[in-house]
Amino acid sequence: MSTEIARVRTALVMARGLGTRMRAAAEETQLDAAQSRMAERGMKGMIDVGRPFLDHVVSAAADAGVTRVVLVIGPEHDEIRNYYGTVPADRVTFEFAVQAEPLGTGDAVACARAVIGDEPFFVLNSDNYYPASALEQLQGVDGMGLVGFDAAALSTKGNIPAERVRSFALIEVTPDGHLASIVEKPDAETFARLGADAPVSMNCYRFTPEIFDHLAELTPSARGEYELTDAVRAALASGDRIAVVRSDEPVLDLSTRHDVAGVQAILKDREVRL
Repeated sequence: MSTEIARVRTALVMARGLGTRMRAAAEETQLDAAQSRMAERGMKGMIDVGRPFLDHVVSAAADAGVTRVVLVIGPEHDEIRNYYGTVPADRVTFEFAVQAEPLGTGDAVACARAVIGDEPFFVLNSDNYYPASALEQLQGVDGMGLVGFDAAALSTKGNIPAERVRSFALIEVTPDGHLASIVEKPDAETFARLGADAPVSMNCYRFTPEIFDHLAELTPSARGEYELTDAVRAALASGDRIAVVRSDEPVLDLSTRHDVAGVQAILKDREVRL
């Protein structure tokens, strides 16, 4: 007797980060006044690329079946709360979880425990536009899952320079298609061991509520933050299985001011439906 896989209706979007790279001045990069204001505050998701970038992120999630969006924000992020508290939306509803201090991705997800409740959910970055097709693949996962993106496609089909892609975490996959390990800041030895086809992690997860127990046990990393990846490692160590689905579709990355024009050009004719 088969059991139907529960479809994910909730996406947790991490919108609390400091945006350090976006805040940094960039020569020969022209932003308009509104874009500059958001860049200076590190609020990447609210940078206007025809409409706020985060609108596009949410619209793609809705295309994949999401009907509820939980935005993790800081207490000072009135612009985000005011905008998504009033923006017309037919396909999704918005809720908020407040992360008092920017203490890392693990802390960001943990802050939303009471809001998420007892259901599976996606975790997305607010500065990445994920293709709906990749999220739809995660909908087919029974339990927890992670999208492994094709490294070449991220640069040839999207806007991410190849040298930046090489700094992203690599995913080691078991023979039966599950996560074996995540290697952050891979070195030449890691690239040689995993091979050119090793998928890249872009923090695009499907979690079950059990992840919150692992998040509650986190201790600060060497850089003083609570890391989501450490909770994933703890889940693996406890015997949890995390499926890896592969995608050769591009992810748009809005990390620096240099990215704004390219992202805006790609998204200018993209329909948004919230």
